[in-house]
Amino acid sequence: MRIVCLSAEAADICYRLAVWDQVIAVSAFCSKRLPERPIVSGFSTANLPKILKTSPDLVITFSDVQAGIAEKLIRAGCQVLALNHRSLQGIADAIEMIARLAGVPDRGKRLARSFLDELEGLRYEPPVRPRVYFEEWDEPLVSGIEWTSEIIQIAGGENVFAAAGNNRASERIVSSAEVIFKDPEIILASWCGKTVNLPSILARDGWLPIRAIQDQHVYAIDSNNILQAGPSVVDGLRQIRKIVQDWCAQKEKGPAVSNGSIQSI
Repeated sequence: MRIVCLSAEAADICYRLAVWDQVIAVSAFCSKRLPERPIVSGFSTANLPKILKTSPDLVITFSDVQAGIAEKLIRAGCQVLALNHRSLQGIADAIEMIARLAGVPDRGKRLARSFLDELEGLRYEPPVRPRVYFEEWDEPLVSGIEWTSEIIQIAGGENVFAAAGNNRASERIVSSAEVIFKDPEIILASWCGKTVNLPSILARDGWLPIRAIQDQHVYAIDSNNILQAGPSVVDGLRQIRKIVQDWCAQKEKGPAVSNGSIQSI
């Protein structure tokens, strides 16, 4: 099997399934921690001639953003697996699907089970859940996708825009006024494709009354650990769980304790 992974999550899954020798090309967003492979795409763009030149048996895409790429590849005669999962269970299902296609179904079942068990093992149930605003993009403001809501819930928080979590980015746009009204106690930012500017969040017009801004509970999460719909979201969960635990500890100590810190994690 000659596999081309046009998304970072597919590459990560293939590596963890120990079928990296079958991966012949990847996206530019593939983790630098993985053994090097030729780059044939970005995320919303791809070099079709370069992909076809690799003679792939399977090309794996992810999300509606890559739907156009998938269509062109199909018309060019390629076998395409177009993943579009939005939940943590969806990640587990994607792991098993890729494993079956790569010829290692048992490994897929073990990895999927291990992934779900690890998530459950990190579940935190605090006496009081902080209100959390997760920001996936800043211009316009885009709240987090479904799996980020699930992760926040497991970590002990309550996503203030959880109801919008399973839609496209265009359907998760929120207004500044809505964020102010929700008054989150923790703000988590992870901007896909660019570095989070924490000072700019603190300085937004009208945001000073927000509890998270007042207490400086504003954090940047590496997008590799939260916005890639693969096993690496466990790392994001650990980070968010620690943030929630610290918030809870501070709340227990009362107002005499100094404010939290603005930090990038």
